Amino acid sequence: MKLEKLNLLLLLLVLLSALPCASQTPPARQQQIESHMKQAQAYLGENKPDLAIAEFKAVVALDPKNVDARGNIGVLLFFEGAYADAISHLRAALKLQPNLWKIQALLGLAEKRTGDSNAAIGDLQKAFPNLQEQKIRVETGMELIDSYSTAGDLAKAAPIISELREMDPTNAELIYTAYRISSDLLDETRLSLILAAPNSARVHQMMAHELARQGHTDEAIANYREALKIDPNASGVHFELAEMLNSESSRRDEAEKEYQAALASNPRDEKSECRLGDLAAVQGNAKAAVGYYEAALKLDPNDPEALIGLAKSDITLNEPEKALPLLEQATKLEPTNAVAHYRLSTLYRKMGRTEDAKRELEEYQKYKEMKEKLRDIYHAMRVQPAKEEQNEMDPRN
Repeated sequence: MKLEKLNLLLLLLVLLSALPCASQTPPARQQQIESHMKQAQAYLGENKPDLAIAEFKAVVALDPKNVDARGNIGVLLFFEGAYADAISHLRAALKLQPNLWKIQALLGLAEKRTGDSNAAIGDLQKAFPNLQEQKIRVETGMELIDSYSTAGDLAKAAPIISELREMDPTNAELIYTAYRISSDLLDETRLSLILAAPNSARVHQMMAHELARQGHTDEAIANYREALKIDPNASGVHFELAEMLNSESSRRDEAEKEYQAALASNPRDEKSECRLGDLAAVQGNAKAAVGYYEAALKLDPNDPEALIGLAKSDITLNEPEKALPLLEQATKLEPTNAVAHYRLSTLYRKMGRTEDAKRELEEYQKYKEMKEKLRDIYHAMRVQPAKEEQNEMDPRN
C-alpha cells in the first residue's frame, strides 16, 4: 500500500472513529473490542494493513453492528484492490450509518471497478454533493463523469465538470475533461439535428458555423445564404453571415446590410449595433459610430467592445476626457483585452500620466504575446478564431 493511500485511509479511519458506536455491549466484550481497535490502529501506524484487517474482523465478530470496524475493513480492502470483498463491508457500514459520504463514494468506486455500473452511479451520485474536501470531491466527480460518459449520458456529465472547474479552475485535467465532454456533446447534438431536420435552415446554419471555424469563408457564406432562403427570419443567421462578410474588406457593404437586417429582425441585437459602429468608424464617420456604440451600450452597458469603440470615436472627435472612463471600465471588465490596454496607455501618455501609461503598456505587451501564441495554436489546428479574439490581437482596432 502506498503511503499517500495510507494517509487517506487514516483520514477516513479518524472520521469513523469519531462516530458513536451503533450498539451497546457488555463491559468485558467492550474491553476486548477496544483492545482490538487499539491494536488495529497500531498496525496501521506500522503500515501493516493485513494485520489491521484481522483485528477489525475480530471486532466485527464480537459486535457485527460496529460501524467503525465495518467501515475500516471496507476501506482497507478497497486500497488493497480487493474491491468485491470491500463492497459488503462498505455497504454494511452505510446501513449502520447512512451519512458516511466518503464511505459511500468509496463504495461507488468499488462497484465501478467490479463492473456494477448502475450501483456505482447511484452511490457516486449520492456521495458527490455531500463531500467537502476538494481532493476527494474532485476524484469522486471525475469517476462519476467517467460513468456517465461510458453510459452515454453526457448531459449529466456536463454540470458535474462545470462544478469541479469552479472549485479548481486551473486544473489541466479538469479543463481537458470539459473539452472532451463539450466536443462529444457537440458531435451528438450535430448528428441529432441532421437526423431530425436534414433540410432545415438550422442544419445549413450549423454547417456554415463549422466551415467558418475551419476558415472556409466562401463555403460558410453559401450555407448562411441557403439557410436564409429556407427561413428568412431564422434567428442569428443574418448576424453570423454579416460576420463572415465583414471578415473581407471588399464585402463590408454586404456586411452592413446583413447587420441592418439582423437589427430589423431583433431590435435588441446589441452586437449588430456594435458592428455597425465599427463599420462607421472604418468609413471615417465617427459621429455615426458614436450613435451605434451608444445604442449598443444602452442594450449592454458592460460590453468591452462597445466601450473601446466608443472611446476610440471620442478620441477621434477630440474628446479624450470622455474616452478615459470608457477605457478604464473596459480593462476592468476584460483585463486580458490587449487593445484596451494599448489605447489606455496612449491616452495616459498624452495626459502626462507616465507611470500609468507604462503600466498599461506592459499589460498590453503581456496580453499581446498571449494572444499571438493563441493565434499560432489556432493556426496549427486550422481553426479560425472568433472575431472578438481577432480584434483583441490587433491594436489598430
